[in-house]
Amino acid sequence: MTADEAVKFVKSGDHVFVQGSCSIPEALIAALAKRGNELSDVTLYNAFALARRVSPLCKPELKDAFHIDSFFVSNAVRGWVNEGYATTTPRFFGQVPILFRDGTIKLDIAFINCSLPDENGYVSLGVSADITPAAVECAKFIIAQINPMMPFTYGDSVIHTSKIDVLVKVNDPLAETPDIEPTEDEIAIGRYIAEQIKDGSTLQIGVGAIPNAVLHALHSHKHLGIHTEAMTNGMVDLINRGIVDNSTKKICPGQSVASLALGTRKLYDFLDHNRDIVFRDIAWVNDPFIIAQNKDMVAINSCLEIDLSGQICADSIGTRIFSGVGGQHDFVYGTSRSHGGQSFIAMLSTTSKGESKIRPTLKPGAGVVTTRFQTNWVVTEYGAVNLRGRNMIDRARMLISIAAPQFREELDREAFNMLGYAYRKWK
Repeated sequence: MTADEAVKFVKSGDHVFVQGSCSIPEALIAALAKRGNELSDVTLYNAFALARRVSPLCKPELKDAFHIDSFFVSNAVRGWVNEGYATTTPRFFGQVPILFRDGTIKLDIAFINCSLPDENGYVSLGVSADITPAAVECAKFIIAQINPMMPFTYGDSVIHTSKIDVLVKVNDPLAETPDIEPTEDEIAIGRYIAEQIKDGSTLQIGVGAIPNAVLHALHSHKHLGIHTEAMTNGMVDLINRGIVDNSTKKICPGQSVASLALGTRKLYDFLDHNRDIVFRDIAWVNDPFIIAQNKDMVAINSCLEIDLSGQICADSIGTRIFSGVGGQHDFVYGTSRSHGGQSFIAMLSTTSKGESKIRPTLKPGAGVVTTRFQTNWVVTEYGAVNLRGRNMIDRARMLISIAAPQFREELDREAFNMLGYAYRKWK
């Protein structure tokens, strides 16, 4: 049926899951928005979701019709959350499926975006497995966009059309994240991290210019593996060059493991019917005890700020929610249990406004995503420091050494004020 007909199954008070990543079912969302004057108290749940535009549900006249609850605040709903019309549920990304499966969050309907069916009637969730398999499993009613633009990926992303209640045919391009050319400072960060990565390591790498710089700096490495939350364009190049062959992994040897994909059409075409890539439920991919089974596991993530004790904020700017926890904590913990594992927090030393990201203390209201007890490597354009096993005084000095030079004297004074006599006398 059409999208307009399909969304008539949504009733006031329903709880609706909306697939995310780069595959928001936008035709269904647009059709639902048109029903705003007929509905009230419909709650919509989403996780990480890259949209081509702000959600049409985020309009003042629809505030009583639709309540948005996001596990990871992204561009589609960020403004709506920070204006106070929507909210976010704090949760490690890998633990969101448990909320569906144990009934903490009951789902009436799931909106999903799928590939064309194969000859046996199976469709694929494509670039967004993540929390969607759990939603499909637990929702009472499934409405699916069938989209030829969606690649057919394997693993937990494959479902049979018999599980779907309503099919809506669309021809809707997926959202894309263009390759960002790294700056000289970001290239330096990538080089510092690559120097610490051994041949045969298994990688989890985030999205953006710094992760791209890391991937570029790995072109002389050998026998790397991928066990990551997000598959990106840069990983395709490493696979095609034979640098990533997944030959040393214990978990899914010979295959790259991901839960979602963020990139351009180049990436989506590479994934289509590619059995060397497996997409799994985020509850499995981000399980620290699964992650830890890969020897020399490496996690590379970013943050918004870090304090002199090593506390890392990655989801908010003060009290203003910017994103979410994602898988950072899961992979930091997982790598700490991996034999030879290492985790890296990579960032430019200053914000776009010229403020230092290394601060004496986090901004009031900032959320701690990675605790000081877990922080391993911290990297800026001024160098890389390893906080593992370091006391509070050593940590402060090491972090100050990789701060932007114009802030180091001020940070040193603040460190002395916080840590006292021992800070000056400790050798």
